[in-house]
Amino acid sequence: MNVKVYGVLVLSLLLIPCLIHASTPTDSLRENIPKVYISGDWYDIDFIKTEIPFVNYVIDRTVADVHILITTETTGSGGAAYTITFIGQHNYKGMSDTLKYISGRSDTEDIIRREIAKLLKLGLMRYIARTPVADEITISFEKKEVPTVPVDRWKNWVFSIGVHGSFNGEQLMKYQFIKLSLSANRTTEEWKTRFSIYYNHNLSSFKISDTLPPILSLSESRGFTMYIVKSINDHWSIGGWPSIYSSTYDNMKIAFSLSPAIEYNIFPYSQSTSRKLCLAYMPGYEHNRYYEETLFGKFSEGLLDECISITLNTKQRWGSTTISLLGSHYFHDFTKNRLTLFSSLSLQLIKGLSFSVFGSVSLIRDQLSLPKRGLTPEEIMLRIRQLATQYDYFMFMGLTYSFGSLYSNVVNPRLERAGRHFVIRW
Repeated sequence: MNVKVYGVLVLSLLLIPCLIHASTPTDSLRENIPKVYISGDWYDIDFIKTEIPFVNYVIDRTVADVHILITTETTGSGGAAYTITFIGQHNYKGMSDTLKYISGRSDTEDIIRREIAKLLKLGLMRYIARTPVADEITISFEKKEVPTVPVDRWKNWVFSIGVHGSFNGEQLMKYQFIKLSLSANRTTEEWKTRFSIYYNHNLSSFKISDTLPPILSLSESRGFTMYIVKSINDHWSIGGWPSIYSSTYDNMKIAFSLSPAIEYNIFPYSQSTSRKLCLAYMPGYEHNRYYEETLFGKFSEGLLDECISITLNTKQRWGSTTISLLGSHYFHDFTKNRLTLFSSLSLQLIKGLSFSVFGSVSLIRDQLSLPKRGLTPEEIMLRIRQLATQYDYFMFMGLTYSFGSLYSNVVNPRLERAGRHFVIRW
């Protein structure tokens, strides 16, 4: 075959998909239906695109006709309360709405995403009604018997028993983790009560050579925690935190603490899905018994302390932010204190450009349980024991810029997990 003829055939084959694509009426359809941008805590976007094909999904909130914000809060039964806020923009400005869905503790991911998709369909109808695509929408209603509300013989109590473990290894290393837990929760409008008992076991083994025994790294912790919170009104709450725990890592044979607390929320608690600004004060007492003598010559001691915190949490169209500042000290020596700043921020800066940062930093001067003896190299490298430090920090940050087609309606799940290597990381 002539080389030129062969080249023409190849070029024709490459152009066919482009010609087919150019002949579709997609562009005219996009002009007549609302552009939707979804953000928030949870959503299976591929499922939503499949279930709701009568809108355009865009990747920039500033060009969207409707911005949908999904936020969640944990319920007393262990489920989640989803708040779905519809915010009209451009030609739909002023057309906003809020719908809610509460999932059960045992609801599967499929049940949750279907219920959320159903609410999204309902909320989008008022926008669709103003477009030509409304002629293609059919609304149906299936009448059902109203179920009777069963008597709650558990009185809002929810119990959970957990057994978790992970095991992995290589030729020269083995690791095992075991966690046992038992919890009981009860949440009402007036009271929130939680109990928890736990046990954690971490064991690592490192083989250096055939002539030496393996190096073992073992840490264990166990404890009981409880807190009770009473709602006073839409701004004030009081509570208390008794706890008992033991930890080889912290050189804590047994520690008992009791901390009453009072909290004031500048915004009403009813707005907590979108914004909170809480100030809390927690005085407390703790009695500690140590495995080893501490740096301060103690095998046991009783301590009075206090803690003050301020926390801001917002979830808005432009993004979300959490900032928390916590300070504490012991009364017997004010130089034994700690200051911790935590922050997470996600911002949509300009069209296509987003910024996110997550991190914390602590100034630490209250490590009263550090053992008096020096730590061995193995204990330091394997982090079997707590290390002396005056600070710690962690930070993750990044910028993302997206450009190109604004539309993201297509779902294509093929070969999502394919690759030459598949490694599980714990």
